[in-house]
Amino acid sequence: MHHLRFIFFLISFIASTASADQVQVAVAANFSAPMQAIATAFEKDTGHKALLSFGSTGKFYAQIKNGAPFQILLSADDETPAKLERDGLAVPGTRFTYAIGKLALWSAKEGVVDSKGEVLKLGNYAYLAIANPKLAPYGAAAIETLKNLGVLEAVQSKFVQGENIAQTYQFVASGNAELGFVALSQITKDGKLIKGSAWIVPGNLHAPIRQDAVILANGKGNAAAGALMSFLKSDKAKVIIRAYGYDI
Repeated sequence: MHHLRFIFFLISFIASTASADQVQVAVAANFSAPMQAIATAFEKDTGHKALLSFGSTGKFYAQIKNGAPFQILLSADDETPAKLERDGLAVPGTRFTYAIGKLALWSAKEGVVDSKGEVLKLGNYAYLAIANPKLAPYGAAAIETLKNLGVLEAVQSKFVQGENIAQTYQFVASGNAELGFVALSQITKDGKLIKGSAWIVPGNLHAPIRQDAVILANGKGNAAAGALMSFLKSDKAKVIIRAYGYDI
């Protein structure tokens, strides 16, 4: 009897693991924290596992073109997934906007950044961290903001450039740069600033940071890839995304 029960257990175990799949996900650095929370909830709900890699959107684009085995891209813009579609490297009809990002000027110290971002014009700081605008959409939004404020030329010599928004955040968090443009999601939790001082950049100072997700050619027909895309659209995921300071 015990023997039979063990065989039944083994069969059901094999069946459950056979239906559970893995998906390789390239995630824009700004979305690291919410995506880790989403991946945990996704695995709990579906049994599928999302294997996450974090980096700059521009770098992921180059890697995907060179045959990297990613199956989903969670981009920091809407242009890169569209480009991958045009290149024949993404599954048409799978692209959608999973989050709208917000840019913030941040200092790890209290009282440095005022509520209107006037500190940029006063210029009494040595270094301003931004993400590489060629690789990171948040960096491009920072440049656009400085242009619209009319201070780009005045502050350009103070730039410290991060390869992606995670590295940019590190420059400011460590105090190596007094201030920097980061993703609001990196410095807030449940709508509250974690530390330091910040100015949330008004949306009219830069083009909207529409962050699109797309299934890549490698992910075609992968059950976990399809399930993750559905999960990203679920109320459960939306609650997590909003909690990290994104719009939807």
